[in-house]
Amino acid sequence: MKLFVNNLAWKTTEDELKNHFLQAGPVAEATIVMDKISGKPRGFGFITMNDQAAQVAIKTLNQTELCGRSIFVAEAHDKPRTRP
Repeated sequence: MKLFVNNLAWKTTEDELKNHFLQAGPVAEATIVMDKISGKPRGFGFITMNDQAAQVAIKTLNQTELCGRSIFVAEAHDKPRTRP
């Protein structure tokens, strides 16, 4: 299952993000989304983990502090396409 993680501090690394979510279970992938033009973090990312661990992460890690910021954790949904 893929989780959406929002309100990340600009200084947060993918390793810090992954380590935070290891509290809930094994993490397959941790990604922080970067701006295509500036190359700077956009303040959100994604975590991929098994369904059971993901449900635990949503319940236990939403609104917890990571790098000085309270993060938002929810199940990720596909972005709707606006153009063909």
